[in-house]
Amino acid sequence: MDEELQADVLEGETCPICGEKELTLMETSRDVAFFGICHLFSMNCKACKYHKADIEAETQQKESKFTLEIEGEEDLKARVVKSSTATIKIPHVGSIESGETSNGYISNVEGVITRIKQQVEHLKEAADDPKERKKAKNMLKKIQKILWGQEKAKIILEDKAGNSAIISPKAVKK
Repeated sequence: MDEELQADVLEGETCPICGEKELTLMETSRDVAFFGICHLFSMNCKACKYHKADIEAETQQKESKFTLEIEGEEDLKARVVKSSTATIKIPHVGSIESGETSNGYISNVEGVITRIKQQVEHLKEAADDPKERKKAKNMLKKIQKILWGQEKAKIILEDKAGNSAIISPKAVKK
């Protein structure tokens, strides 16, 4: 299990989005099993709800690519360490891309799939085209089957900075 080492919090900072002094900055360090000391950073604004988070390994890492076959409940529990520079793909389901607005976090495979599920739910609600809504509805069914262990899938995590990993004995690292 992850062990929290320290936490620093600054409140009342100026938000880069709305300019209000409602921004909370937080930095936490954790010892993540099989990964080492990681620093988690976050910004949260109470006024405009702006949120940004990231994670960095204390020791410099090499570019990484992890693949995990999701075949059951144990695979859904596998720890995922994702930095903002990482891309996560679940073929034929969806992806979480890296980029300026991307967040870093520590979760598990189930949590990552749930994030993708929330994106698809949002797309379904926002779609005007009945075909797009039906496509999203079918995708949600597929995602739910994966979460229930009724359908297999593959998760691929790639990070050029190497600050990400899938922590499981079954995960294949390249």
